[in-house]
Amino acid sequence: MNKGLSLFGTADEIAVQRSIAEFQAGRPVVIEAADETLVALPVDGLSQDACDAFKVLCGAATVRLVVTARRASVIGLDVPGPVLIPLSPADTRDTIWSLAAGLDGKPRPAARTAGEAAARAIVLAKLAQRLPALLVADATAIAPGLRAQMITVHADAIERFSADIVDTLEIVSEARIPLEDGVTARFCVFRDAVGSSPVAIILGEPDFSQPVAVRVHSACLTGDVFGSRRCDCGAQLKLAIAQLSETGGGVVLYLEQEGRGLGLANKMRAYELQDGGLDTMDANMMLGFDDDERDYGIAARMLRMIGAKRVLLLTNNPGKLEALSEGGVDVTARIPLHTAINPENRRYLATKAARGGHWLEDMLEVGEPGRDPIGTPS
Repeated sequence: MNKGLSLFGTADEIAVQRSIAEFQAGRPVVIEAADETLVALPVDGLSQDACDAFKVLCGAATVRLVVTARRASVIGLDVPGPVLIPLSPADTRDTIWSLAAGLDGKPRPAARTAGEAAARAIVLAKLAQRLPALLVADATAIAPGLRAQMITVHADAIERFSADIVDTLEIVSEARIPLEDGVTARFCVFRDAVGSSPVAIILGEPDFSQPVAVRVHSACLTGDVFGSRRCDCGAQLKLAIAQLSETGGGVVLYLEQEGRGLGLANKMRAYELQDGGLDTMDANMMLGFDDDERDYGIAARMLRMIGAKRVLLLTNNPGKLEALSEGGVDVTARIPLHTAINPENRRYLATKAARGGHWLEDMLEVGEPGRDPIGTPS
């Protein structure tokens, strides 16, 4: 291996990182697998000009659309994994979008289960926070000179990279920040191999030799910053900080997992679908995502890295508790975070309780914020 490149990761790791950047910029990538080599381009951000250019790039090769099993089920295809949907030369950017994410998408004959390269293209699109739907075609039909200009990545390298991202996390900077009400916090900024920057906010002077109160919080621009009333995110963050400050300190992990891990753009698309009548989980699945794409393994690693091995978890979400426990963190107790219900977030909260198993039943029955300072043993 080239010694210069090895200083920045293996050749495979660098290829995956460059492929993510290409997808973010709206450019195609070649993905090699044992039985096929495909060129792939995300539908997200696709213009008609880019669609036409991709067809020209692929020459005589058949262009298909690859979507997740979730999206396939929405348009009437019962498949166990990602599926390839044939396209015709007459398909425009709009008809492709309808198949990929529209409410009016319909099944097409001759759809078939996707191979490894197409399936890994979906993983790569998610890493780039693009919609998990892509145009794909046989890359061997591309003119050699054009293909030489494109990034090529191995399918198994994408799989390994996705599985190992948590292990690339490191602390890159920290500083003390004065907050409201005389509270001082230490902000520890982390970074991983795709450039995400989650933050551990250490409030006060918690004793890490004892169980530490912790809030694992997914970033929510609309709720945390602008006070959106269609979720409870901002209210939960404020309540968690207040409770931690009152009880001598603790930790808030602020994770870059906007929109249940979909990213901000896809979160807005899901909101638009919710405005049309879908609940938060069905809206995510309409776009081809799982109902919740978040990975809390990163939270467990962050806690281990700052020395918090035993925690009192401020949450209503059983998934967070399970993930931290699986990640080697001892969750000694759970502390509910019940905030006020309003007409705009009631359905959202009811969906989380009924379909996500969140511990919100008492709050939804009463309709008033509650608080359990002792916590429920896990």
